[in-house]
Amino acid sequence: MSCLALSLQPANGSDILLQTREWFPPARALIALHAFRQTRLAFSNKSPSSVAATSSSSSSSTAEPSAATESIGDDPLSASSGQLIVGVESKYRVVYRLVNSIYVLGITTADHDNSINVFECINIVNQAVSVIVTACRGVDVTPEKLARKYAEVYMALDIVLRGVSNIRLAAMLSYMHGDGIAKMVHSALDTEAKIRGAETWPAVELHSTEHQSNIEAFSNASFELPPETLAAGDQKVSTIVPQSTIEQDEKMIKAEESEAEKDPFAASEAINKQEDLVGGFKKTKDPSATDLTLALAGLEVTTLPPAEATQSTDITVEGFEGKYGGIEFGSEQATLGEAFEGFTDAWGGGLDASEFLENKKVKKQEGLSGLELLQTGDSAAPTAAAAGADGGKSLENLLVKSTEMKGPEMYISEEISAEFRESLLARVGLMGVVYLRTMPPKVCGDKDTEFSFRVEGTSSVKRFVIQSSRISSLGNGMFHVRTAPSEEPIPILKYSLLPRLTPLPLRVRLIKRLSGTLLSVMIQYVSNPELLAPLTDVTFVLKLPVDPTLLKVSPKAVLNRSERELKWHVPEVPLKGTPGKLRVRMPLDSADIDEELEVVGYVKFSVQGATSLSGVCLKPATEGKTDFYEVNHRYQSGIYTCN
Repeated sequence: MSCLALSLQPANGSDILLQTREWFPPARALIALHAFRQTRLAFSNKSPSSVAATSSSSSSSTAEPSAATESIGDDPLSASSGQLIVGVESKYRVVYRLVNSIYVLGITTADHDNSINVFECINIVNQAVSVIVTACRGVDVTPEKLARKYAEVYMALDIVLRGVSNIRLAAMLSYMHGDGIAKMVHSALDTEAKIRGAETWPAVELHSTEHQSNIEAFSNASFELPPETLAAGDQKVSTIVPQSTIEQDEKMIKAEESEAEKDPFAASEAINKQEDLVGGFKKTKDPSATDLTLALAGLEVTTLPPAEATQSTDITVEGFEGKYGGIEFGSEQATLGEAFEGFTDAWGGGLDASEFLENKKVKKQEGLSGLELLQTGDSAAPTAAAAGADGGKSLENLLVKSTEMKGPEMYISEEISAEFRESLLARVGLMGVVYLRTMPPKVCGDKDTEFSFRVEGTSSVKRFVIQSSRISSLGNGMFHVRTAPSEEPIPILKYSLLPRLTPLPLRVRLIKRLSGTLLSVMIQYVSNPELLAPLTDVTFVLKLPVDPTLLKVSPKAVLNRSERELKWHVPEVPLKGTPGKLRVRMPLDSADIDEELEVVGYVKFSVQGATSLSGVCLKPATEGKTDFYEVNHRYQSGIYTCN
C-alpha cells in the first residue's frame, strides 16, 4: 500500500485525527505532520516565533485587527490540493487537499526510483475527502462538525486507508448517518457483488456440478444401432454394389483368414482323434527285429560286488567290540527277516563302522549323477566318456547357458507410499520406473539397442516423464528406444498414479490407549484380497515414545533399544481371513505421561511377480514380434506409516 497514514489538520489549531498502518510508527507520522505545518507556516511568513510575537503585540495594541493574525495570508499551500516533500534525514511525501479550513493529508515515503504509486495515494486522499464531506453534510467542514461524527469518521478512514473500492465506499457513506457504525462497517462486504448483479458461489455451485455431470455422462455415452437398421443397410448396399465385387471381397477375406497365423496356445486337433493303439505300431520285415539277443545287447547289467564286500567287519574298539555289517548268502533258504536281522539290532549294525576305520577315498565316476546311464545303445559310452572328461564343468556350463540373456529385457519397479491415521487413509502415492537391461557390451559390442514398445494399463496414470536422451514418444502409448549398451539397468520412463486410483496392497490401523501409567498399542493389518499373490516377509516397525523398562508383546518381536524400535516379522499375510494383530504393552514414568505421545508404525515389504501393482504392462509395438523380453516386475514399500 502506497499511503502509510491519513490525517486531518486544521489551518489554525492542533491536529484533529491521525490514522496509520500497522507497520508505520505513529511517531514518524507526527514528525511528518509537524514538518508540513512548519513548512506551511514558513511559506506564509508565519514562523512560530513570529506568531508568538504577533500574538503578544496584538494584546498590547488593539489597533491591529485580529482577523489578519488568524487568517491564512498569502499561503502557497492554500491551494485546493498538491504535494510536498518534508523532512531532513527521513523524507516523506505529503499529499494534501484543503476542504474549507481543514487539510486532508496523506503521508507516504519520498521515493526516487518510482517504486511508490503516488496516484494511488491521491485516490485515497480523495476518498477521505468524501468521508469528511459526507460526515459534515456538505463542504462546510469545521472541527466542531467533525467532532460530532468523530467515531464514524475514524472507522471510515481506517477502512479507506487499507484500500476500498468506490462501490463499497458509496455503501459506507450511505450508512454513515443514522444506521450506526457496525452496519456501516460490516454491511458492505457483499455490496460489490450485489451491485454488479453477481451471484454467490453457493447459489451457482449446484449448476456447476450439474453441468460437469452432464459433460461426463455425454462423454461416456455410447450409441448402438439396432440389428434391424444394420440389416437394412447391408441389404441396400448389396443392391448398389455389383455382385462380382462382393464375391471378390469374400474370397479375399477367406484367403486372409487362411493365411493368418495360428494361435500358438490353441488346442491341438489331435485331441479330437480317437485313440488307436494298434495303428501306432508299424510292422517291419527285418528278421533281426525278432532276435532277442540283439534286443538285449544294448542293456548294461550292474555287476555284483566282490565276495569280500559281503563279509562283516571286525571292530576291536573298547566298548564297541563285535562284528558289524556283512550279509551271508548261504545255500539254505533263509527268510528275509533272518538275513537282515542285524540291521534291526541296536548294537548289531546300528553304528557306522567306517567312523572307526581309516577313510579311504573311493574314486567316483564323474558325470551328471548317473543320468548318463538312462541313455542306452551305442551312444551311451561316448556320452559318459565326455561327461567324465569334462569333469564337473558340465553342470556349471548348463547353468551359465540358462542364465544367458536372449535379448533386451524390460521390467517395472514401483514404490508405494501411504499414511494411515488410525483406520483412515490420509495420503497415498505410487511412483513407477521402467528399466531397460541391454545386452552386455562384451556380447553386442558398440551396437545400439533400438526397438519400439507400447505401454498399456495407463488409465490410472497421472503423468509420464521420459528420458529424452534415450527414449522418444510416438503417441497413443507408443515409445521408441535407442541407447548404447550398458552393464547396469537404465531407467527410461517414470510415472505416477492418481491418488484415488492407487491400489493399496496392505491396510494398516494403529490404536493407542493410555490407562494411567500403562500404554497399550495395537497394530491391525489386512491384505488386499485382489492381489494375485499374498505378501511375504513383511516387517512391521513400531517407534516407541520412550525407552521401555518393562515390555509385553504379542507375538514375539525384536527390541532395538538404541533406536527405540520394536520389529515384527510376518512370514506371510493371507489374502483372505481375519486381520492380523500385533500388540505391545509397557508402563511409563509419570514424567513421560502425555496425551500427545507420538507412536508411529512403519511397514516394509518387497514383492516380485509377473505383473505390476498398478496394472501398467509393457507390450511389443507389433503383435507377434519379440523386440524385448518382459521379466519379473517388482514393487516395494516406500514411506508406509500409520499413526
